[in-house]
Amino acid sequence: MEKKDTRSGFGAGLTELGEKNENIVALCADLTGSLKMNDFKDKFPDRFFQVGIAESNMIGIAAGMTIGGKIPFTGTFANFSTSRVYDQIRQSIAYSGKNVKICASHAGVTLGEDGATHQVLEDIGMMKMLPHMTVINPCDYNQTKAATIAIADHIGPVYLRFGRPKVPNFTDPNQEFKIGEAININSGTDVTIIATGHLVWEALEAVKELEKKNISAELINIHTIKPLDKNAILESASKTRCVVTAEEHMLNGGLGDSVAQLLSRSLPTPLEMVGVDDTFGESGTPRGLMEKYGLTTYNIIESCEKVMKRK
Repeated sequence: MEKKDTRSGFGAGLTELGEKNENIVALCADLTGSLKMNDFKDKFPDRFFQVGIAESNMIGIAAGMTIGGKIPFTGTFANFSTSRVYDQIRQSIAYSGKNVKICASHAGVTLGEDGATHQVLEDIGMMKMLPHMTVINPCDYNQTKAATIAIADHIGPVYLRFGRPKVPNFTDPNQEFKIGEAININSGTDVTIIATGHLVWEALEAVKELEKKNISAELINIHTIKPLDKNAILESASKTRCVVTAEEHMLNGGLGDSVAQLLSRSLPTPLEMVGVDDTFGESGTPRGLMEKYGLTTYNIIESCEKVMKRK
């Protein structure tokens, strides 16, 4: 299985957009190489704006550009794309309904050795709470590229989250990305696994291992956290009668939180959540950190076996 980093999917999608639409502009906060925006910068220098280490200014500039009909894509690390500029996003973009695409790399603990100050685990929660904000978390290179292209046609603010490490690239390279529409990767009858981002691959591996134990697991790829595909979740949960969520994010405020709210209101169902439990990350290898914080195939399998006993 070929491995590619999802941030490169963003870079490829951005360049393709630049070739199609002259209203696409890109802004970066001194991390052009890390965000894989160099190709766009080289091909469209008059539409690329390097603002330096001034993330708040970048958000304000992007908001202003929309007034003239431009479609700005901002790029920096996920921590700096959210925590550092939350007031500017709330006031200048979400409240005003500006058509800005906030593109955030190096999310989660798989940022690795840079440590807790750079590893953001609360960004999905912060962004999904903002009215008018669409929140997307694709799983591999192909899906990230497709998502980048798709959000250009969406009118309104978007938070697009992706990562640093190379991960298996397993989705269709020619896929049509539909915002808010979940993807059923595997049909099953015993337990539903709802995964997002890097943990979709871990969940797919879990499905294979569970099958060896005669456990039929349904796997749903929730690439759009908000708006959530409620129908897909409820339809699956009504069939399997138990659910496991999996995400590289804090349990509070993440995908599991959204699914728990939905199930508690519409279809009370046993639920287990795989995610980081109320702690900051630390420096380490991406794989070592996933193992330490319980974000692996093994943890998903364990949660599936646990939740099935609660039916």
